[in-house]
Amino acid sequence: MVISEDIVKKLEGLQNIDSIMSKLGIKRNTAVQYVYSLRKRGLIETRIGRGKKRLYRITKLPKINIGNPGYYEIINKNSSIKVWEKYEHRVIGRKISIEEAIAWAASTQEDRLHLAVLALFKKVKNWSELYKWALYFKSRRKVGALYDAARKFMLVRRMDGRIRKKLLEAKNESKYLYPNLKSKDFKDIENKWRVFIDLNKSDLMRYKE
Repeated sequence: MVISEDIVKKLEGLQNIDSIMSKLGIKRNTAVQYVYSLRKRGLIETRIGRGKKRLYRITKLPKINIGNPGYYEIINKNSSIKVWEKYEHRVIGRKISIEEAIAWAASTQEDRLHLAVLALFKKVKNWSELYKWALYFKSRRKVGALYDAARKFMLVRRMDGRIRKKLLEAKNESKYLYPNLKSKDFKDIENKWRVFIDLNKSDLMRYKE
């Protein structure tokens, strides 16, 4: 399908399938074909919005990525729960590891990030590195709490006992993954790690959808 520059200009910006249909006066199947064609030309970037709705950022020129994937891209690549990128994050001169991404996500106050990052515990290879980054981001007990939450619903690698002990001994860190929000279902985890988490069983069931 050939898409004229006038159409690309008309669609430039953030769109979804419905807005593409409305702007161009076309049917859904045709709008999907437009998205496919724009993607082949490198003019479209797909993101997941609220309610798992696909959003498309359309540009007139192909996007050129500089550097290596950032935190959001690493998490979206390794988790079935996708997160919205509040900003584009790229890294120059090094690559972000799974361990770093987990520790960073735990340090944020974004509940969807906390949910999405649980799947990354399946791919942890170096528990010492995870601890190093958790120490750097001051998220040691939060990392431990998220790990235990992940264990309740999915198969994850067994954490090194020495690292687990060091995470448990962490002091002077924030009590909340999200300010003043406590879990209804994981009070045992909250008590063990002395941190309030913002996840409940209904949240984790989304991995089975």
